[in-house]
Amino acid sequence: MKEENKLKIGDKLQIQCYKHDGTVHRCWDEAVVLDIKKNYIVFGNERTLVTESQGNTWRTKEPAIMYYFKDKWYNIIVQLKKTGITSYCNIATPFIIEDGTIKYIDYDLDLRIFPNGSFKILDKQEYKYHRKKMNYSPDLHIVINSALSELITDYQNHAIYFDNEENLKYEQLYQNLKNNI
Repeated sequence: MKEENKLKIGDKLQIQCYKHDGTVHRCWDEAVVLDIKKNYIVFGNERTLVTESQGNTWRTKEPAIMYYFKDKWYNIIVQLKKTGITSYCNIATPFIIEDGTIKYIDYDLDLRIFPNGSFKILDKQEYKYHRKKMNYSPDLHIVINSALSELITDYQNHAIYFDNEENLKYEQLYQNLKNNI
């Protein structure tokens, strides 16, 4: 049985983000399972330790609600900042769970959604550089650009993972679980 099928609300996992060449890009030491849907899993964390590929570490500043998809080429990190709710969306492979760790490959392009509802595509130069350096195939290039378009469409169509009330409910659930873990 797949590890993701054994998950339950309140389980703690780690997160590992890789680059196309198989190198670890970034790791988070905690993600708490908040909800398990057919096509995605919702996690939460706050002030979690992040380790960069060079070895430097830092902690996240605010609560975050994270959506990892089984069939979409992106993931979403909803940051519940004092200045408003911001979403940071990574173009990335669908996740797998292995050895208590959420794993995915990051493909550089990101979408930042600001509290006022505007958004911006980030890291186009990084994508261009890695596409050449790591020899992304033409088919992969199509998948990545399609994922970015799908992500923007999902946002514009008010997909549930961009709903502020829903994310605040998940944040409350995370706080309750955190106090009982």
